[in-house]
Amino acid sequence: MTRPAPDRPALTTPEQLQAPESVRARRLRTARQPGLGLRGLVLVVPIAVLIAIGAGGPERSLLVLGPLVTFALPAVVMIAFWWDDWPGTTARASWSGWLDTVLVAVFAVVLTIAGQAVVARVDLPVLFDAYPAARHLATFPALMPLAGAAFTVMLQYTLVTEGWPVRRLPAIPAGIVALILSWGVAAVLYLVLVDFRPPPATGLDARPGPVSGATFGAALTVIGVWQVWFYLAWRGWPVTRISDRAARLLAGNAIVIVGGLASYAILAATELRPATITAGAGALIAAGLTVAMLFEGAIAGRLASVAAIVAVAAVLYAAFWLIAQALTWTRAEPVEWVAHVALNAWSVSVILHVAIGRRWPFGEPG
Repeated sequence: MTRPAPDRPALTTPEQLQAPESVRARRLRTARQPGLGLRGLVLVVPIAVLIAIGAGGPERSLLVLGPLVTFALPAVVMIAFWWDDWPGTTARASWSGWLDTVLVAVFAVVLTIAGQAVVARVDLPVLFDAYPAARHLATFPALMPLAGAAFTVMLQYTLVTEGWPVRRLPAIPAGIVALILSWGVAAVLYLVLVDFRPPPATGLDARPGPVSGATFGAALTVIGVWQVWFYLAWRGWPVTRISDRAARLLAGNAIVIVGGLASYAILAATELRPATITAGAGALIAAGLTVAMLFEGAIAGRLASVAAIVAVAAVLYAAFWLIAQALTWTRAEPVEWVAHVALNAWSVSVILHVAIGRRWPFGEPG
């Protein structure tokens, strides 16, 4: 893994610029759809259920796993899109995805601790405590805005900005540098913009900012919808056809960021709560990953893919919402669990299966 990373992410490189073997592999996957995606649900659904309820029930899973999984997402992007699934590629196929998943879990803990240091103070006992004592700052929801920012910036830098100019480095250090840069930008955005109001019993000082953490997180999630729409479902079309790099990167960032913020402003004007916007946008992201990654190539046409994403999002949101309404909640809200299931449980399961595990054991036939 000392070779430089590809000049562009493979996911958004126009087909005529890709290596012939990559084009053949993608066409083979398309030919095996929708069966390939349906078989993938055999692994995606159980992993999603584990993240959704596996830490002692739905509410405890939200409060404990929500921050941990969200902080792990930038590492997932690094392993999948920068390291090309290394170090899992050093193991046999049946162990590759599991090795990478263990590494993701390590990153989840390390980055959550780093998040504590940025937001307030390092407090290790709180990491796995759903209901900490009054003097401690619970990781949920306090750390979620920073975690979401780190993931959004990492994905923006990786896909939209194409990792330039860090991609000139060998793949492993390039991924680490991208992760550090994204984290730095996310921390600055968080510290400058978010109004931090900790409970008085924690003894922490307030840090004033122009927007609430919920608003900050909701706006980022809507930007995430545009990232998934343009750079996963549409593979960067039409921006990636621009040959001049500077113009291409400027156009891509403008479309995603301005489009996302404008969309959030429109939604906020309808007086929807930030938590509701986050949950709805999360369902769209989960649906986008399902259509664009799990069922890659099954739906022809850009407009058809958007229609499929909206339909799948409606089904996922309705299903998660009905389940949440049937449960008992003491500290969190049902809509927060819906967002957790969509963004963390379902979306991460799809990425782990397709981009990290390479669809094992349903990958390309030997």
